[in-house]
Amino acid sequence: MRHKTGSPIPEPIAQLQRQFEQFRGSHAHRTRLPESLWQAAVELARKHGLNLVAHPLRLDYTQLKKRLGEVVVVAPKRASVVTSKPAKSAAAASFVELISAHPAAMAECAIEFESSIGGKMRIQWKGSANPDWPSLFRAWREAER
Repeated sequence: MRHKTGSPIPEPIAQLQRQFEQFRGSHAHRTRLPESLWQAAVELARKHGLNLVAHPLRLDYTQLKKRLGEVVVVAPKRASVVTSKPAKSAAAASFVELISAHPAAMAECAIEFESSIGGKMRIQWKGSANPDWPSLFRAWREAER
């Protein structure tokens, strides 16, 4: 079986898809899925990514994402850093620090922040001099209050 992108669905997902079809075929419409099927879907989403699991299993993406407990990004073909908002129920803030082996000269850079209450700040600059990060961030946080 193939995914809508044309690539084949990984075998573990195809096996779970058959289990979902068997359950749905033997139960009334809108019957809650057993926890064992949800757990299997969560484990596959950890390994293969949310959309690749949710679509063939006909699961609600957001429900699977909630059960996963965090956003998982699978990008095996390229090295990238992806950050996302934590779940609204999470109380602790997260921090990501990127350290380069050797500083590179940047011609242009843009960084975006989003607060827990929805405020956004975008900083874009050209040249090698960095902005005064502590002052900018402090001013933004004070303006949010």
